[in-house]
Amino acid sequence: MNNYIWLIPLLPLAGFIINGLGRNALSKGAIGFIGSTVVLLAFGLSIAAFLQINSDPAHKAIEVTYFDWIHVGSLTIPFSFLVDQLSVIMLLIITGVGFLIHVYSVGYMHDDEGFGKFFSYLNLFIFFMLLLVLGSNYVIMFIGWEGVGLCSYLLIGFWYSNAAYSDAAKKAFVMNRIGDLGFLIGVFVIIQTFGSVTFSEVYDRASLMHPYNPTLLLITLLLFVGATGKSAQIPLFTWLPDAMAGPTPVSALIHAATMVTAGVYMIARSNILFTLSPVTMHIIAVIGLATIVMAAIIAMTQTDIKKVLAYSTVSQLGYMFLGLGVGAYTGAFFHVLTHAFFKALLFLGAGSVIHAVSGEQDMRKMGGLKGKLPVTFITMLIGTLAISGLPPFAGFFSKDEILANVYSHSPALWVIGVIAAMFTSFYMFRMLYLTFYGKFRGTHEQEHHLHESPKSITIPLVVLAILSIVGGFINVPKVLSGHHWLQDFLAPVFKKSTAIQELYPHELAPSTEWLLMGVSVAGVLIALVWAYIKYNKNGHVPVADTEQRPALTGLAYNKFYIDEVYDAFIRKPLDGLSVFFYKVIDKLGIDGFVNGLGSGSMEASKDLRMLQSGNVGFYIFMMVIGILAILGYGIYTVLHII
Repeated sequence: MNNYIWLIPLLPLAGFIINGLGRNALSKGAIGFIGSTVVLLAFGLSIAAFLQINSDPAHKAIEVTYFDWIHVGSLTIPFSFLVDQLSVIMLLIITGVGFLIHVYSVGYMHDDEGFGKFFSYLNLFIFFMLLLVLGSNYVIMFIGWEGVGLCSYLLIGFWYSNAAYSDAAKKAFVMNRIGDLGFLIGVFVIIQTFGSVTFSEVYDRASLMHPYNPTLLLITLLLFVGATGKSAQIPLFTWLPDAMAGPTPVSALIHAATMVTAGVYMIARSNILFTLSPVTMHIIAVIGLATIVMAAIIAMTQTDIKKVLAYSTVSQLGYMFLGLGVGAYTGAFFHVLTHAFFKALLFLGAGSVIHAVSGEQDMRKMGGLKGKLPVTFITMLIGTLAISGLPPFAGFFSKDEILANVYSHSPALWVIGVIAAMFTSFYMFRMLYLTFYGKFRGTHEQEHHLHESPKSITIPLVVLAILSIVGGFINVPKVLSGHHWLQDFLAPVFKKSTAIQELYPHELAPSTEWLLMGVSVAGVLIALVWAYIKYNKNGHVPVADTEQRPALTGLAYNKFYIDEVYDAFIRKPLDGLSVFFYKVIDKLGIDGFVNGLGSGSMEASKDLRMLQSGNVGFYIFMMVIGILAILGYGIYTVLHII
């Protein structure tokens, strides 16, 4: 593995360089081939790494050090990669789903003038995400962390001539920088506390500390701030719905396979630190649950098909954080895996719909597409069933594992989680019925244009649909006669955390697990029927923006005015403060002082420069005056002494 692991991130980087430099010289076919092939090759190498890790009976992680990058005093930061059970699954997700998104992009972006630039950005995004998950220390992780933030800015604002899209990119960049500052300070505290940033050294030393240690509390809270920004949790979640400004493949890449999973991965990687800080764990669980509910309620009222999926992502990320908060690291990571399948499927399916209706994203102007887009409809139906948590689709197994662990810690949190799952089922089937059922509500020109997408778009949909069906079977619970393969595979990564949690075990009886699954599935079915009656049987269509909505519906439709609150209490005061500093401190103060010195010097020089007139007689006269002045001073000094 030492001989090829470095190639996994290097291949997408090479694709970025080739397509970036040759975007005007290469044909679109060549650009698409290069951009997709480098990711496919990286996927092949990731499979090889997975097979090697899986075949090792000792479950030994492989750390490859290439050189000592930073050496200051006793602190050494190597440039090294870590390949273990956790990172190798992330490699498969990033390169596997990423390859399908690249193939999809060949057809979706074919007519775009920036085709070459788009593929170079996609390759760079994959490179930085691979660097993030392969890094064996927090500094390498942070480089990848910042890199995906940069790429999100480039891709969300890809159509930068549109001011709204450009603003969305800036919003994503700024909000992520807020979270990143917390992460960076957390890394500094780790260095101060442990004298290292290498995972193995930090975790070994942390495992000797007692739970509730205040330093660990500070470190984990700071790291969680970084996670809330990158993985869009309250209060730093409002950038992600606006990220829909980018092309649909970007939405799929950010929401499913790369950026938003970085926060979950970072906490799962740092599991020993968080397990030893129960206060932070409780905060994570509460924030995750609040995010689930808020985002789900907002999604129930949205009319833009991509906005529904965007808030769905925020909500599903909340489930992952809820799982992390109760110590269900395997369950949370399992949901990362299954979510990558069905969320990529749903976003790419939405892109296929948008492609068919000439760029329209408002579901109120869709309908009746079931017969026109059969492949898109069937695959999106599978994705909807998976995300709703219906068996035997992938989302059922991962979400059920999280909820079972939540119940063992707090039945009250479990109840809220199940209600939120009902909301998920409702808004997803609402989207499905508004888009594919009933009569077409668009224009005649759009209806004439309706057709199934090309194979470069539909083939990735079919592959992702299959994965959304079978993906959950890698971690079937024992109560369903499963073998918990994923849990056993990831056990070495979470070993120390599991040992600590065994001090206060929460085992569920099989009958309880059956009951919990039954209640959850029943709730999902009730919400499904509710959506069917309202939006399919009764043919209800959401009101136009100009019409009056019920108070709560209007509140949710306007996203609880959170952006407006941020605008009023954060952005505008900061803008006012910056104007004050500019006009008063900078212009009047600093510029006034500096320019005043310059003006004073110029005014004084106007008279002094007359002394340099070039008249020899004047110079002799001034010399005599000088001599007399010196003599006078000498006489005065002598007389003063006498």
